[in-house]
Amino acid sequence: MLPVVVLVGRPNVGKSTLFNRLTGTRDALVADMPGVTRDRQYGYGKLGPIPYVVVDTGGLVEHPSGLEAPMRLQTERAVAEADVLIFMADARAGLTPQDHFVARELRRSGKPVFLAVNKAEGLDPATASADFHSLGLSEPLAIASAHGDGCREMMEHVLAGFSLADDDGAPGNTGAIRIAVIGRPNVGKSTLVNRLIGEERVIVSETSGTTRDSIFVPFSRDEREFIFIDTAGIRRRGKVEDGVERLSVARTLQAIDTAHVVIFMVDAHDSIGEQDASILGIALQRGRALLIAINKWDGIPTGQRDDIRRQLELKLDFVPYAPVHFISARHGTGVGEIVKATIRAYDAAMTEIPTPKLTKALERAIVQHQPPIVRGRRIKLRYAHQGGRNPPRIIIHGNQTENVPESYTRFLANVFRREFDLFASPVAVEFRTDKNPFARARARPKASREKARGRRKHD
Repeated sequence: MLPVVVLVGRPNVGKSTLFNRLTGTRDALVADMPGVTRDRQYGYGKLGPIPYVVVDTGGLVEHPSGLEAPMRLQTERAVAEADVLIFMADARAGLTPQDHFVARELRRSGKPVFLAVNKAEGLDPATASADFHSLGLSEPLAIASAHGDGCREMMEHVLAGFSLADDDGAPGNTGAIRIAVIGRPNVGKSTLVNRLIGEERVIVSETSGTTRDSIFVPFSRDEREFIFIDTAGIRRRGKVEDGVERLSVARTLQAIDTAHVVIFMVDAHDSIGEQDASILGIALQRGRALLIAINKWDGIPTGQRDDIRRQLELKLDFVPYAPVHFISARHGTGVGEIVKATIRAYDAAMTEIPTPKLTKALERAIVQHQPPIVRGRRIKLRYAHQGGRNPPRIIIHGNQTENVPESYTRFLANVFRREFDLFASPVAVEFRTDKNPFARARARPKASREKARGRRKHD
């Protein structure tokens, strides 16, 4: 499972800026004032030697008042789910009594703590971190999260004790299809897992939040090996009160990363809300093959079903490639098709496409819809090859590829998905600009002239 790295410190030391730097996103709101971050913010870390889950927190204050009290509670919960902590301080403000308080709190956690002295741009690293040795934590690491200075080196230190898991994260299951079942609490995730494997392997209850952690359930069906990952439901973080349930969000992110295929479950009686979109966004961010299961469909009156289908089409239009299955996990209606769809989705996500076939598909796409003209010159796309699987990653080479608009990228992704039957899978399209073969030729005569001029001068 991915390590969970939590960013902790007093308010306004740059935690959200570092979060955005580590995840390569702008998900965390950044402002030059304390208290902007209140809830925990989760993301997948990209900067460092291995992938990880990174958690941004609000400031940890010794005597909280007003909104500071729930902010502190959120931070304490994040510390509880951490594998490793990054304690952030401000080099320009220097060591403060609040930093001493945070250091005491983190030592009590028993978790590994790395001290990052932020906002050290333009300062001598030794001078910037000198005062912070007195905290008695790890060797202070001078960084500048706004510019990225020292951030990669810091993450190499932080993640040095972790390594990537093997192919499926569990011994004896090499080649098994890993399926994460995700969704809000009490939508029927555990019931679906039990129905698919044919026995009561996971506790089922009408009480939401029964599943407390990700549970790995191996089984065989249709001569294929599977590992189902039944996850605790992701709730809106402000509603997570129980001391055990607070582990759910990070564990679910880990399960999504571990999976080949994600089954996103929705209760047919509930509408698709903001939290559902957030959960879907997590799966999309990792590029996992995606199936959508609308559960408890048997309890919907026939006259209302068309209206619900239309609402779902509108609210799920940002994942048009994800097939929707209307099921009853309790009674088994439609569940058999889920296994077939899972196998098909896995095969699509793990497919290998020869370069000649990809290039031919690209050529046909260009004939159908040419790339746009930028500054009087048309973007030229020359050939394509596969750069990875799960999700399928297509690398396209050409000229001016940095100017390819997002709309044309989506067009090409849809073409590749259709041409190669990449069922239920997102397609990651990346562009590479080829070096100009004439640039060196033009530079060589100039260099030769300068060399000749220098020889004449010497003579």
